[in-house]
Amino acid sequence: MTLFKGWEGPDSLAEIMQEIFVTGGAGFIGSAFVRLLLDEISELRIRNFDALTYAGNLDNLEGLDGSRHSFIRGNIADSEAVLGALSENTYAVVNFAAESHVDRSIANAAEFLTTNIVGTQVLLDAARERGVKRFIQVSTDEVMGSLPENEDVFFTEKSPFQPNSPYAASKAAAEHLVRAAHETFGLDTVVTRCGNNYGPRQFPEKFLPLALSNALNDQPIPVYGDGRNVRDWIYVDDHCRALLLAMEKGRAGAVYNIGARNERPNIEVVESLLKTLGKPKSLIRFVKDRPGHDRRYALDPSLIETELGWRPQETWESGLEKTIEWYRQNTQWLERAKSGAYRDYYREQYGEEVSAG
Repeated sequence: MTLFKGWEGPDSLAEIMQEIFVTGGAGFIGSAFVRLLLDEISELRIRNFDALTYAGNLDNLEGLDGSRHSFIRGNIADSEAVLGALSENTYAVVNFAAESHVDRSIANAAEFLTTNIVGTQVLLDAARERGVKRFIQVSTDEVMGSLPENEDVFFTEKSPFQPNSPYAASKAAAEHLVRAAHETFGLDTVVTRCGNNYGPRQFPEKFLPLALSNALNDQPIPVYGDGRNVRDWIYVDDHCRALLLAMEKGRAGAVYNIGARNERPNIEVVESLLKTLGKPKSLIRFVKDRPGHDRRYALDPSLIETELGWRPQETWESGLEKTIEWYRQNTQWLERAKSGAYRDYYREQYGEEVSAG
């Protein structure tokens, strides 16, 4: 593995990256990244800072090496808590922490502004105060809005911001703050933008695990509108490998799109899932579309492919098979994740006629 560009110190990544501060590391993508770091970099220590809101799940951290991984419950908008948890030995802050569900942002944007905007600024200030070497902001393709449905065009790193939901707007604002920290204070920052992730341990309000959970239980699968909204799907471990490369050797101040060149309409995703499971299409239930529903996202990942040498390892088919198998083998995780507040939200969003399982 190539070391961080410009580094003239020891040859061991473990010596360079003694400690990484991961926020939102009990969530779906964050926990996958924590697992990858512990597997890839020997002797690395991780401080995992998570508020454990509805999508944060300590079950996602089961089995991790307690001598190298420590969990701290805290909110990134709490500057005192962040400074108390962030040590001066930290090589990088990797910020996954975010309110991330579009439907929730439409219902109530306040928490999204606090966590995604104020929280990001708190982290940037703390990183400078503690002398952190690198700051990685995990963003989203949604900051760039929606692409034409039937045109061969893609989001690049230079695409203008055109967010269409409170969630996307809050993530766009966070990116501006990260850029400002780099330009004004010289903080070494990297921003990554990714499409729809799928894989193990994804909270079941999200589209694919919701569909998978319901299909496994022969229950209706809600699909917004006509189901033709297109998303760029990537297996979570492929995303995390790209993040590791960005952390390790990305250019200071750079933005990288992370995409697997895997555009699929939502209805096709559900149909692929049902076909793999041997379930009937009659489980599909079209429901009223949500406000401001972006029609198409598609990323051009050429920059990270050429500059950092990243390529996805999973195909759509292999990633989907791995995802299905994990959920089949971890039904207890799924049931625990779906308990309590999740059921209330599900009923409010989709109505009583569609059961949460």
